[in-house]
Amino acid sequence: MSSAPRNPPFRAEHIGSLLRPEELVKKRYAVADKSASPDELVPVEQKAIKEVVKLEQDCGIHSITNGEYSRHQFWGTFFETLEGMEEVNMREGGYDQSIFRAYAPDVKSFMHAKTIPNSVTVATGKIKHTRNSSFLPEFEYLKTLVPESEWKNIKLTLTSPSWYHFRYGPKKAYVDGVYENDEQYFKDVAAAYQMELKILYDAGLRNGQVDDPNLAYFCSEAMLEGWKKDKENFQTADEQLDAYISFYNDCLKRPADFHMGIHLCRGNYLEGRHFSEGAYDRIAAKLFNNLNVSTYYLEYDTPRAGGFEPLKNLPKDKNVVLGVVTSKSPKLEDQKEMVERVYKAADYVAEGSGQRREEALQRLCVSPQCGFASHAEGNPLGYEDMKKKLQLVRSIADEVWPGQP
Repeated sequence: MSSAPRNPPFRAEHIGSLLRPEELVKKRYAVADKSASPDELVPVEQKAIKEVVKLEQDCGIHSITNGEYSRHQFWGTFFETLEGMEEVNMREGGYDQSIFRAYAPDVKSFMHAKTIPNSVTVATGKIKHTRNSSFLPEFEYLKTLVPESEWKNIKLTLTSPSWYHFRYGPKKAYVDGVYENDEQYFKDVAAAYQMELKILYDAGLRNGQVDDPNLAYFCSEAMLEGWKKDKENFQTADEQLDAYISFYNDCLKRPADFHMGIHLCRGNYLEGRHFSEGAYDRIAAKLFNNLNVSTYYLEYDTPRAGGFEPLKNLPKDKNVVLGVVTSKSPKLEDQKEMVERVYKAADYVAEGSGQRREEALQRLCVSPQCGFASHAEGNPLGYEDMKKKLQLVRSIADEVWPGQP
């Protein structure tokens, strides 16, 4: 069995989004309400990205991102730019809210807070990539900020393949007459995803991270109970999880030197709110052994994520980045306690693979549990708090893996 890839991932990682400067947030809203032109946003955005790249470098973080400053929310605009996909919430008269799974954790939270989700994008025609990538400009600008030798370190957050499919009821991610079943829909989304990855790879991207709350929802007892009660479902939750893993694998076909990771969390909404709870135990064996990614960025900052026992399922050729530092509040964790948690996790990895702790540690890294600003407004902590969190992640890594990036 081959060894797990390294550099990336790096011993000290972060998930992608960072707190946006107030000037950037205000300017983007001004563009949205047409009180400012899109051209006015560019210099504000680029200035903020330059500054946040320097922050990452100063904190010793090697997986460089743009803080997701080019986006309003973490999933970006991949689906919205595909041929055949339409933001039906932009239509005059809106849309039928009955298309949603009311028990989907994010939908449940949205409905409770403001009655409608942020974006409602469905397939109203056959899905096809236009060969214009909405992610490519992010990568190209980042390339201008670091030496060519470090381009391979640049990490882009990629949209979850099931992001829109999961929130809608059975066969409601596409309108009647477009697709007969999920298999047809998945096939076209996968083809579009492969085209996106090819464009990014040809431009030099070698480090991708899929941000995916959906798979973690299969750990939620409340979601699973809602699934059982939904008489429209034509497959069990376990069958849907299997279908998603197969679908993801089709989407994520890529060259061997393209490092791909997936971040699973339980939600990271306004004011640091989460959407669901539940340990990884229920999905760990399938997640680690059947999903074709090299690295898992896992939330481990609170008891709602469960214990480290599921890490016994981690294969020897894969990594886990332990999100033991919370990004949801300013309170700074105790470094000694976090180091001990990393060692405890390593012991479970070692037990599962018949290794010593020192060997198991080679497949682990550390990070905040999630991004600091999955949505524009960000979590309830300040810029200096975020900086201290990133510095803490670096210090934990330096203590556990001295001298390793």
